[in-house]
Amino acid sequence: MAVNARLRAFVLECPEPEKLARFYADLTGWSIDRVEDDGVALQTPAGPDLSFQLAPGYAPPSWPDPASSMQYHLDFQVDDLEAAEREALALGATKFEYQPAETCLVFADPVGHPFCLFR
Repeated sequence: MAVNARLRAFVLECPEPEKLARFYADLTGWSIDRVEDDGVALQTPAGPDLSFQLAPGYAPPSWPDPASSMQYHLDFQVDDLEAAEREALALGATKFEYQPAETCLVFADPVGHPFCLFR
């Protein structure tokens, strides 16, 4: 029997939750919903929260690297890819050298989580 579970949040581990939450709040325009001792949550407009949890000893994944433990990334659709790229870089993102497609750009957030901006 199903337990009727609903996805409440997608959680990224990181060394400084509030700092990373502010990066994503600035990138997306979403608001910080909750700040707790070991985590911060952004309220998304139509879905689960995007949350950030304190992880002492955090180590970022490698990308692209088939041997990496990275098993996810975040995708953000944007209207103007070039403007979004400039904004992401100004906020502290790093653009990966390897870019697999022309309609999508792959970045690392300030602590190394991969995310994509696409048209």
